[in-house]
Amino acid sequence: MFCTDGGPRDSYFWQSYGGRENYVTVRGQETETAMRIAGVKRTAFLNFCDQELHRNLRSALNELNELAREFRPDALLTHAYEGGHPDHDSCAFLAYLLGSQQRIPVWEMPLYHRTGEGIRRQQFLQPTNDTALLRGTAGELDTKRNMVRAHASQSQALKGFDLKCERFRPQASYDFWNPPKAEVINYEAWRWPLTAEQVCAAFATLLPKIQA
Repeated sequence: MFCTDGGPRDSYFWQSYGGRENYVTVRGQETETAMRIAGVKRTAFLNFCDQELHRNLRSALNELNELAREFRPDALLTHAYEGGHPDHDSCAFLAYLLGSQQRIPVWEMPLYHRTGEGIRRQQFLQPTNDTALLRGTAGELDTKRNMVRAHASQSQALKGFDLKCERFRPQASYDFWNPPKAEVINYEAWRWPLTAEQVCAAFATLLPKIQA
């Protein structure tokens, strides 16, 4: 499940593709190709702009609840809450809500967060003792390389990742009322038109229902 269409509103991201819709189409095609390589039988997208998932949390949660009732997953896997990308943080929040509502175990993986020295990839912002470090077989690594090659539009963003290993753990107990405890909120450093406080304010519109 991809919770946005992959296309931000800012033309910086899609100007070389001739338009946002063209960029969305390319990203969708790349995703479908990568999922076929991985053997994923069904891929779905929520129709929200990239960087704007926090503005559409209620609608996203309703759609995710419908899918969860249909497929009855044994577990959910999502992004860590780390301040790297607002949509990733929103996915962490949505998985928390969905897991709480339907009593589904939630797992998480780190992608990237920012320190005072720069971006740190594939390491949890706050390490714990329950992290599983997995190293793929040669065949799995080949599959992964082919999946990454399928995402040609994201080649620059994917360069710094180590394909040989992945880290997973049960989702940590996060304070979604407040921003992640990162040294620097990465998307604020990139000067995207939103702040971590705004993202948390969107989370707060759904938190009371869960905690009541």
